[in-house]
Amino acid sequence: MDPAEVEFLAEKELVTIIPNFSLDKIYLIGGDLGPFNPGLPVQVPLWLAINLKQRQKCRLLPPEWMDVEKLEKIRDHERMEETFTPMPSPYYMELTKLLLNHASDNIPKADEIRTLIKDVWDTRIAKLRVSADSFVRQQEAHAKLDNLTLMEINTSGAFLTQALNHMYKLRTNLQPSESAQSQDF
Repeated sequence: MDPAEVEFLAEKELVTIIPNFSLDKIYLIGGDLGPFNPGLPVQVPLWLAINLKQRQKCRLLPPEWMDVEKLEKIRDHERMEETFTPMPSPYYMELTKLLLNHASDNIPKADEIRTLIKDVWDTRIAKLRVSADSFVRQQEAHAKLDNLTLMEINTSGAFLTQALNHMYKLRTNLQPSESAQSQDF
């Protein structure tokens, strides 16, 4: 899975908008949305929120976790813990990127939020690298990585899989094969 596919999945996450138009309930395969009334908040998938925002049909409300104080706590907690801590959303990185790219005017302190999310991401990726290094050095057969997001797994998955394949090949080449004949005469 590539990052674009992960972002596609993230676009299904619900966000709150405040429409500036009226429309009855709309019926989609993924579920019913609306009704849309000017000034009344309604939850819609991110893809629709971005589309409406681009057409100046709504104002986006940031998710409740997308707040400087809350993100500072998340960042500090992530830095203090050795293990991965639960994130406020399984798509925190993708949501932040999309919302800040398309609706930064609706998000207070957007630059600070961008920096805090990058700090959290960097901390988690550094933990992932340390975990992978330890995993390979100890020649473990399996690992348990709780609280990773799909994008984090996607970022390191290809590298880790390739490294493990190389380790496997090295191990099997070092072991004497069963078909090799003894050189004893």
